[in-house]
Amino acid sequence: MPAFTFYFKFYGGEFAITKDFRINEEIRAREVRVVDTDGTQLGIMSGRDALRLAEEKQQDLVEIAPAAKPPVCKIMDFGKYKYEQSKREKETKKKQKVISVKEVKLRPNIEDHDFEVKAKNAIRFLKDGDKVKATIIFRGREIVHTQLGQQLLKRLAEDVKDISTVERLPKLEGKNMIMILAPKLDN
Repeated sequence: MPAFTFYFKFYGGEFAITKDFRINEEIRAREVRVVDTDGTQLGIMSGRDALRLAEEKQQDLVEIAPAAKPPVCKIMDFGKYKYEQSKREKETKKKQKVISVKEVKLRPNIEDHDFEVKAKNAIRFLKDGDKVKATIIFRGREIVHTQLGQQLLKRLAEDVKDISTVERLPKLEGKNMIMILAPKLDN
């Protein structure tokens, strides 16, 4: 039987791995090494004696290192431990910056004013800390003039070069030419 059971839970676009510990009567080992709440080792004892000792202290017996010989169990308040762990996870999620990719779609024969509007949108996205995927859509015979698309993407990269770096150079994928811009790290 595996030491930890890993469950994959789906939360709206991301998977979270939860680690479940064996506690109290779920511990099947005959002998366990017991660690007290303050970290002092109490030695090796039978599983029943360790469970009785934990119940006397009104705590839980939690198997923390099941692969060890004998398995290591700690006496702790498991509910409090899970609560503190969830608080730590929430705190680390708050500090994470989710970088999303925003898309700016262009055509090879775009007018100057329309291009400026698209460039302003790209600048706004980059200032918000998002990556920008600039896509040139070729329709019909426009695919013959891919150099126009490359010139347009180079012009866009030139317009936003002070706040971004080109993460991926213009590349033709099917009927679309794609370039990815990332915000500069010092912003």
